[in-house]
Amino acid sequence: MDPITRENYSRDPRNVAQKAEKFLKQTKIGDVSYWGPEAEFFIFDSARYDQDSHSGSYFIDSDEGIWNAGKEGDLSGKGPNLGNKPRHKEGYFPVPPMDTQQDIRSEMVLEMQKMGIMVEKQHHEVATAGQAEIDMRYDSLTNMADKMMMYKYIIKNVARRHGKVVTLMPKPLFADNGSGMHTHQSIWKEGKPLFAGKEYAGTSQLCLWYIGGVLKHAPALAAITNPTTNSYKRLTPGFEAPVNLAYSSRNRSAGIRIPMYTPNPKAKRIEVRFPDPATNPYYAFAAMLMAGLDGIENKIDPGPPVDKDMYDLEPHEAAKIKQMPASLEESLRNLENDHAFLLKGNVFTEDVIETWLNYKREKEVDQVRIRPHPYEFFLYFDV
Repeated sequence: MDPITRENYSRDPRNVAQKAEKFLKQTKIGDVSYWGPEAEFFIFDSARYDQDSHSGSYFIDSDEGIWNAGKEGDLSGKGPNLGNKPRHKEGYFPVPPMDTQQDIRSEMVLEMQKMGIMVEKQHHEVATAGQAEIDMRYDSLTNMADKMMMYKYIIKNVARRHGKVVTLMPKPLFADNGSGMHTHQSIWKEGKPLFAGKEYAGTSQLCLWYIGGVLKHAPALAAITNPTTNSYKRLTPGFEAPVNLAYSSRNRSAGIRIPMYTPNPKAKRIEVRFPDPATNPYYAFAAMLMAGLDGIENKIDPGPPVDKDMYDLEPHEAAKIKQMPASLEESLRNLENDHAFLLKGNVFTEDVIETWLNYKREKEVDQVRIRPHPYEFFLYFDV
């Protein structure tokens, strides 16, 4: 809170999330929104990085990394190389002994349960070198954002306990999948799910309008849901990350997917697939809710679903589908030009948006832009 006025601090992310929940009730559309993020992360054995005026480097390593398949021993130097390392993009999801991190993920789950977090599943993810996913049972917006913060704290500290390191950086490895945070979401009123109906894939018209709002504002949302320069190295066509702003019931390349695991109306929800775990969950959940509510209020048509593989579309078909921004700089421009929907109900305020834009540009975009990249030496040193 503000130390002088004693009022809630406008830039406190948790305050923003609480205001978003209050705004939902004020609209009379619903009285609770439920959220279920699927956060991915890497468990590495070591990480080194440095930057100064005349050099820059990073080096990450994992005993499970496929690049260590020919190494004489393990990384500790105390044992043999036992092979069974997941190849690039082939880590979804092996069982032990190829998956060497079943036990450490289970320990993370046990620590979460001690904190009252209900976990539904955990498994190895697509990439080599120890990419992981642990999924929590859904909860209301602020409660789930709280749990997401505990989640990050727990996985990092359990890894440290085992002499390993966790990163939620969206794209730490070149030529393999990055880490996303597919976010399931729905709105309920008086104990009834509002996203279930007789429209496409068992959704309601209200759900489709919500999808329309998220898709319309996605280029601006990206500045919050994908808030790092590294985020846009993950949002690349051809990988697991969905860059296409469309919706589908089966298509993993769509920005929004409607899960079809069960016909139960209470399970009807949408899965927004473009966010990544670097985001602030209070801001991200609040911003996506505000975009969806704007879609409902203005009855925004999301257009027809796309059930084809979007990476195999004909050029004339692909041209009709908008895509996510290609850089943090582009997403910040989009947020600057499209944030009125976030200001409704005083949920986000102009000072929050302005501070976010200024900080991201000055401390991140510009700082990365002015530094030489190692690959530039490979490309240009002999020009």
